[in-house]
Amino acid sequence: MKPLLLLAAALAAPLASVAGDAATTAAAIEAGNLRQLLSVHRIYVDRLTGGDTAAQMRDIIISSLAGSKLFILTEKEERADAVLRGAAEDLVFTETHQSSDSINAHLNLSNRTGAGNYGKGSAAGLGIGDNESDHSAERRHEAVAAVRLVNKDGDVIWSTTQESLGARFHGASADVAEKITSQLKEDFERAGKGQ
Repeated sequence: MKPLLLLAAALAAPLASVAGDAATTAAAIEAGNLRQLLSVHRIYVDRLTGGDTAAQMRDIIISSLAGSKLFILTEKEERADAVLRGAAEDLVFTETHQSSDSINAHLNLSNRTGAGNYGKGSAAGLGIGDNESDHSAERRHEAVAAVRLVNKDGDVIWSTTQESLGARFHGASADVAEKITSQLKEDFERAGKGQ
C-alpha cells in the first residue's frame, strides 16, 4: 500500500508544479496587460459587428468613453495607441407566455328493465367542468456587447462582455456602454495602483 501512496505523491508533485506555473503565467500576463493599459492615451473605436444596432451602440460607447475623461478618442485609427473592437447587439422583442388548465368530470348511468316500450328505466348524469387560460405578452429590451482593446502590435490588452435589460433611468444600450466604461476605468485605476 505504501508504494502506491509514494507513487501517487510522486505523480502529484509535477502536476501541482504545472498548476502553480500556470497560475504564475496567468498573473504575469495580467500584470503585463495592465502595464500596457497605462500606456494607452488615445483610442479609436472601430466599427462593431452584429446587427443594424451595432453602429448606434458604437456611438453610445464613444460618448460614454469621452465622458469618462480617461482617454483621448480619435476618428483616425493610425493615430491611436489602441483600438476598441468587438460586437454589439440591441434587441427589442416580445416575450409571450401562455398557459391553460382544465378539469372536467362526467358520469352517466342508465338502467332499463322490462319489456316493450313501457319498461322500467332509470337514468343519472353528472357533469363538472373548469377551464382557465392565461396569455401575457411583455415587451423586452436587451443589449449585449463584447469588446476588446487591441494595441498596435495586435495584442489584446483588455476585454469585457457586458449585457443589460435596461436601467432605471436609461435604456439597455446606454447601460451597456456605461458598464464597459466603468469596467475599463476600474481596470485602468487598478493598473495605476499596481505601479
